[in-house]
Amino acid sequence: MLESCECIPTMLPEVEHLIELQKADAEIRRLKEEIAALPKRVAVIEERLTGTKAALEKAKAAIKADEAARRKHEIAIVDLQQKISKYRDQSLEVKTNDQYKALLHEIQFAERDIRAQEDKILELMLDADSREKDVKAAEAELKAETAEIEKEKAAARERTAIDEKELSEWNANRDKDRGALDPDLLQHYDRVAKYRGSGIAEVREQKCMGCSVMLRPQTYNEVRSASKIVFCDSCQRILYSSPANESAAEPESVVRRRRPHPKADSTQAWYYRAGYGEDSPEVFLAFVSVAPGWNRHAYDIHNGRQLGEVQSAEGDYRAAFSADLEGAVRLNGHWEVAEIESWGAEMPLVVMDALQRDLDLARAESAAAHAHTHDEPAVSGHPAVG
Repeated sequence: MLESCECIPTMLPEVEHLIELQKADAEIRRLKEEIAALPKRVAVIEERLTGTKAALEKAKAAIKADEAARRKHEIAIVDLQQKISKYRDQSLEVKTNDQYKALLHEIQFAERDIRAQEDKILELMLDADSREKDVKAAEAELKAETAEIEKEKAAARERTAIDEKELSEWNANRDKDRGALDPDLLQHYDRVAKYRGSGIAEVREQKCMGCSVMLRPQTYNEVRSASKIVFCDSCQRILYSSPANESAAEPESVVRRRRPHPKADSTQAWYYRAGYGEDSPEVFLAFVSVAPGWNRHAYDIHNGRQLGEVQSAEGDYRAAFSADLEGAVRLNGHWEVAEIESWGAEMPLVVMDALQRDLDLARAESAAAHAHTHDEPAVSGHPAVG
């Protein structure tokens, strides 16, 4: 009798190439950052010598200054001794006591200056020992630091050479994987990776590990079947399932937290709108109360880019922008006006993710209500306007 077995779907070749491509992209990015950082690291290492070199130069300059001062005092002593000799010669020729006393006073003044100059020379000689010790200590420190820094610089150069070799290998692997992929799929991967940091994500326990949003059961089953390429409704990453990382037990129906409904009298109103235009069929609309009326912002749901200029209108936004609200889904969201203005032409990813998560909750809420009542047909999986 043949034993029954559960066949685990194999991974699509395209997905395998994408996983390897993402791994290569991450390694290439890491290696480039490390290679770019190494010259800065070497510069920091070399700067460590600056302080020690400055201390050494200062100590040497102090010795030179002391030597110059000593020579100056020695010259002054010689000049004073010559004056004393001259005064003594003159004292032999004077004819009055007053002249003789005047010359003796000059000799005494000169002798006193000589003693002062000798005292200063003695002080400089005592300081010279300390100066020499400072120079020797700075030279020893400089020698030790130079040896250590040369060792670190050699290690940095070696690391750079290794990184460049690895970078070349990863670039070759990356080119190989990119060449094996469909151009349209590759373009989607590149676009999502640019804005999200990664273009493909694993699914575990019915959750996209890229954005942490729970998947709809149908989407989850499609990913596990590995029969076609599946995209995350929330972050647009390409999804794949690794049986080794999945829980043994089948996940139960998704239990979602109760979604708070947006306040009707809020000073902001955020919406999701499908079929907005040819260039951007899906958008997030923001209506912000700014006296005396409202401003309307429109953002591409996939890349967060602002579409067109900010529109302004007086009165209630529901009447002023009624055409924009047809088939739109009201979302939870509130940011300071100054913060919204600071976004400029592109909405931050954290805001995109927050709105997308609330949109997923709104869709799940609508699907659950439809499943419970069976009164209304589902329209594109979207709830009605809030």
